[in-house]
Amino acid sequence: MAEADGDNVVDVLILGAGSGGYACALRAAQLGLSVALVEQAKLGGTCLHVGCIPTKALLHAAEIADATREADSFGVLAKFDGIDAAGVLGYADGVVSRLFKGLTGLVKSRGIRVVEGRGTLTGPREVTVEGPHGPVTLTGRDVVLATGSAPRLLPGIEIDGSRVLTSDDALRLDRVPSSAIVLGGGVIGCEFASVWRSFGADVTIVEALPRLLPPEDAASSAALERAFRRRGITSRTGTSVTAVTTASDDDGGGVVVTLSDDTELRADVLLVAVGRVPRTDGLGYAEQGVTLDRGFVTVDDHCRTGVDGVWAVGDIVPGLQLAHRGFQQGIFVAEQIAGLSPRPIDERGIPRVTYSRPEVASVGLTEEQAKEEYGDDAVTTLTYDLAGNGRSQILRTQGFVKLVRQVDGPVVGVHLVGERVGELIGEAQLVYGWEAHPDDVAPLVHAHPTQHEAIGEAFLALAGKPLHTHS
Repeated sequence: MAEADGDNVVDVLILGAGSGGYACALRAAQLGLSVALVEQAKLGGTCLHVGCIPTKALLHAAEIADATREADSFGVLAKFDGIDAAGVLGYADGVVSRLFKGLTGLVKSRGIRVVEGRGTLTGPREVTVEGPHGPVTLTGRDVVLATGSAPRLLPGIEIDGSRVLTSDDALRLDRVPSSAIVLGGGVIGCEFASVWRSFGADVTIVEALPRLLPPEDAASSAALERAFRRRGITSRTGTSVTAVTTASDDDGGGVVVTLSDDTELRADVLLVAVGRVPRTDGLGYAEQGVTLDRGFVTVDDHCRTGVDGVWAVGDIVPGLQLAHRGFQQGIFVAEQIAGLSPRPIDERGIPRVTYSRPEVASVGLTEEQAKEEYGDDAVTTLTYDLAGNGRSQILRTQGFVKLVRQVDGPVVGVHLVGERVGELIGEAQLVYGWEAHPDDVAPLVHAHPTQHEAIGEAFLALAGKPLHTHS
């Protein structure tokens, strides 16, 4: 424990209260360490306030809109009269507010000191906070950097928050755009494209790489692109943007986007969704000897920086920028500081979900990655179509379960496409994490009728005993 040199000396000093920071704080306090948590904005960070939670609330509202439109096909009489943008924002804000209140109470109950203001690393174990009541300097036996990320901007594209938007702006948009161009076909871009289309907008996605969701398995990307096309979402892949201009109201307003093939697209709004950048600039990291690479903090597989007693977690660490990754890293670091020996996190075992319609979820290696690692002849795959799954028929969703396996070895990748398949990724993560063979999973009883049965059927087939598929 830290010596009793005053309130400004603690065992664990955490800079940033997003998923990684607050998880580290809660676990460290649980383990008996004194903790101070520095945050410039609100507890919960990007995920809670301008990321995961409000975005998924919008996606659920979009699901309700689609269900209302399609109600008569289920024998339900309902009429879709449009979207109340203020009402949707109010619903999302309510979800965020309740979670924020719960998190604030939890942090307080653990005796964690929260220091409001912009923190800067001013010594190897020291953070100076410029807060509403003047500067305060805090010292920690260990310091954890968890300052998160911000939307990536592109040179030559000026964000105005009304017509040219970041994802932060899009979450606060007080209207449903009549049309939208989404620059970037990654997770953020695909999710907003899905929301706006469900709300009634005409949507075009522009992606410089050859396919949507480039990090996912090629089969998943192709399935999403087909589903989007059926929904009326246009995908312009292998295309980049060369110019963006805003039109005057006299000229119809909106934005004009010029593509690399000289095509011009016009829409009410442009969303710039080309990823996120780490928040490390101007925070004193480099000055205190912390190594940065393109803005990211360099760490080893235990989240240690090159400075003794300084750790880093979450979006500022190279790898998947996912809230649940940062959350687990925060716990991992707290346990190491407390003298425990937790197992390093397997980055490949971190589940990935895109909450579009349909959803795309995965864990482990893609088919291409597996073949690169083990060789073409050492990898086999099996795809089970959701058309054979009763629950998926009830939900009227199309998609599949794809298993990637080492020949005569474990399953090294699971890929899912379809409505609500993000809820299935937990079982897939266990299969991957336990290095399960098909014969290990095939005997497990899956409840009927659930979409989990699709995973069970896929493993039955991969084990050589397909029931609802052709052998």
